[in-house]
Amino acid sequence: MINSTIVNDRPRREAAATETFLESPNDESFTELFLTLTPQLVYFFRSQGCGLDLSEDLSQEVMLIVYRKAAQLHDRTRFRAWLFTIARHALYQHHRKQSSEAVTIDLKNVVDTRTKPVGSSAFEFHRWMTFLEPLEREALTLRFVEEWKYHEIAAVKAIPIGTVLWRVFNAQKKLATHLKHPGPP
Repeated sequence: MINSTIVNDRPRREAAATETFLESPNDESFTELFLTLTPQLVYFFRSQGCGLDLSEDLSQEVMLIVYRKAAQLHDRTRFRAWLFTIARHALYQHHRKQSSEAVTIDLKNVVDTRTKPVGSSAFEFHRWMTFLEPLEREALTLRFVEEWKYHEIAAVKAIPIGTVLWRVFNAQKKLATHLKHPGPP
């Protein structure tokens, strides 16, 4: 049986923790706010179909945003609405990220059985590389054959590290299709 005193006391505790934090944002006041609001956020995310681990992760993300951006809240009476707006945005962002993630192949973990029927690993590697643009081939060769770090490739090629990361990512994405469904080049 649920103790009605605890249930009726929750809004008062939440309001007190919120006001204390907004008046004096520090670790102690945030801890109280965190302990008060996180179970509600977890419940919100669970009600939206998230598993417990994801719900807890998203709740922590939301509370981190609250901690960092509480000074930007102009109307303190809208704190709860602001909190759950942040929560909804975190959930939408998670779903967008999940739906937009491209399938790639991790070349470090390519199964050796792909190389055995045709012949040598070198032959298969060169066949895979025909699917790629020259700059992507170069990036993959330096990264996975020569085993250079991303920053080393960027420095030697005099390009931003983001460009190196992008070339490797695109190459892995292209190869994912061919290595999962092998066919002629």
